[in-house]
Amino acid sequence: MPERSLMGIVARTAYWVDWWQRFGPASGNEPKLNDPFGRYVITTFVKGTNMGPYEAARHIPGVSGHELAYVANRHFSIVLLNEAIADLVNAHARLDISQAWGDGTTVAADGTHMDTYLDNLLAETSVRYGKPGGIAYHHISDTYVALFTHFIPCGVWEAVYIIEGLLKNSSEVKPTTVHADTQGQSQPVFALAHLLGFDLMPRIRNWKGLTVYRPGKQTEYVHIDALFGEAGKNVIDWDLIESQFRHLMKVAVSVREGAISSSTLLKRLRSGSKKNATYAAFREVGRVIRTVQLLRYLSDPALRRRVTAATNKTEAFNGFSQWIGFGNHGVIADNDPVEQEKAMKFNALLTNAVIFHNALDIAEIVRQLLEEGWTIEPEDLAHISPYLTEHINRFGEYSTHELGIQPEAYDPKLDVDFTPLREPEPAMAGFGQAA
Repeated sequence: MPERSLMGIVARTAYWVDWWQRFGPASGNEPKLNDPFGRYVITTFVKGTNMGPYEAARHIPGVSGHELAYVANRHFSIVLLNEAIADLVNAHARLDISQAWGDGTTVAADGTHMDTYLDNLLAETSVRYGKPGGIAYHHISDTYVALFTHFIPCGVWEAVYIIEGLLKNSSEVKPTTVHADTQGQSQPVFALAHLLGFDLMPRIRNWKGLTVYRPGKQTEYVHIDALFGEAGKNVIDWDLIESQFRHLMKVAVSVREGAISSSTLLKRLRSGSKKNATYAAFREVGRVIRTVQLLRYLSDPALRRRVTAATNKTEAFNGFSQWIGFGNHGVIADNDPVEQEKAMKFNALLTNAVIFHNALDIAEIVRQLLEEGWTIEPEDLAHISPYLTEHINRFGEYSTHELGIQPEAYDPKLDVDFTPLREPEPAMAGFGQAA
C-alpha cells in the first residue's frame, strides 16, 4: 500500500466524490469563504480526528482556531453530514472491489463506548462499560462502510436504534438483512423489523433464557420437541394477532413515514402494559419471528458463520474509527447533544473516506498483479479488509499542499469475476425436511 497522509486522503476523496459540495452556510447572509474546498476538507479532518480547532491550528499552517470552529459550527449540520456520508457510501458501492466484501444487502448494528468529561451533565455512567460517556451506534454494511451513525446515552437500550438507523439511511445501499449483538433479541424489535420488511438475525447467546413457541397446542415434533418445553404450553395466540393486525400495520406505516420514530415506539413497547392489546400483539408477532430465527440459527451453520462475520465487522469498524479519531485521547469534549452527534458524524465521514481510498489503493495493486500475470481469485480479495492503517501517517505537521493537487480520475472497474462469492452455500442434507 502506498504511504498516505490523512489530509491527502480527505482531499482526494473530496475531489473524486464531491462530498464537500454538501456543506455551506445555513443562510445567504453568512459571509462567504475564500476557499470553501480547502476549509471544508481541513475542518472534516480536524473534527473527524477529534482534534480541537485551536489545538489543530497549532499544527496546520494558514488557519486559525477561531476560523475552524466557526466553519464547523456554521457550515456543517447533522443533515448535511448525513448527505456527505451517503455520497461516500454510494461511491464505494460502485467500486468493483466492494463486491469482494458483500452486495450491500446486509448490515450489522452495534455500539461502542465513547468517553466524555466527568463534569458533563449529559453523560451517563454505563453499567456495561463501568465509566461515564455515551454510545456511538453504527450501522456497518457488509462492504465495510458505515451507513448511519448515532450518538446515544449509555442508559438507553441499544436495540431500539436498530431500526432507526435503517430508516434514516439515505444512501443507495438498502440492506434487507440486519445483524446485531445479543441485545437485538427483543420480541418487539423482531416484530417491528418484520413488519417493515427487514430480516433481523442477531447473534444468539444465553439459550437457556429464551423460549421457543409452538404454533398450536396440539403441535408436536419428532426430533426437536424438547426445545418447545412442556406439551401444550408456550403457544402462539394467532387470534390476537389477527384481531390486531390492522393496528400493527398502521403503526408500521407510521414508523415508515416518519410520523413516529422507531426508537420512541420500541421504548414504549418495551415498558408497555401487558394488558394493552397492541403491545400484546407486537409481543406475539415477535415471538413468532424470533422462534423461526432461533430455529434457523440452530440448524444452519452457514448462517451462524455469516452472523459472526457481520458482527465482527462492526467490532473492527469500532477499532478503526477510534484509531482515526485519535485527538483528545478519544474524549468527546462537547456538552451539547447536537455537537456530540456531529462529532460522531464527522468521524464516520472521515472513516468512510479512508475506507473508500483504501479500497481504491487495493484495487490498483490488484491491477498491477494482474498485469504481472498473477491469478487473483475473488475469495482471496474477500479476505482483505479495507481497515488498513500501517500506510497512513496520522501525526506530525499537517501539510496542506495536497489540497491544491487535483488527482487523476479513479477507475472503479476491476477485471475480477465476483460471481462465485454470491452463489448460495449448499444446504446441509436433511435440513430442508420437516422436523
